[in-house]
Amino acid sequence: MIFGAIGLGGGLYEALLIDRAWPKLPQLIQPQRGGIDRKLFWIPMHTIYEFALVAALWANWQNPFARSCILAALAAHAITRAWSLLHFIPAALRFEQADDLSPPETAAAWAWTRQSRWRIVIEACAVVALVLALSGG
Repeated sequence: MIFGAIGLGGGLYEALLIDRAWPKLPQLIQPQRGGIDRKLFWIPMHTIYEFALVAALWANWQNPFARSCILAALAAHAITRAWSLLHFIPAALRFEQADDLSPPETAAAWAWTRQSRWRIVIEACAVVALVLALSGG
């Protein structure tokens, strides 16, 4: 649950601060131009979280309620990871490699930031499921 909450916090940070600015200033997310390198947070964060989810499932397999909640959290996280791998990460890498964004690219960047908010909602559902598993119902 802790790692899910940390990831949720990272998503909120990006949505509330970074995503509100970078489509106007793409260099904010371009490490080669002095911007942040989001991979430094997200790759370790997801790796630790996913191992923790699997470990929690293994440790709670005998508890039907906790197992169901953890499986729900795993499913929600898997949905966001698949969506990210298929859509968000390739687009983010294109934005990171671009110089200044053309008007169509800027519009695509704003659409990316709006769509990305749904990942936060889905991950929040995963964290709620983990809180329920921890509370025992």
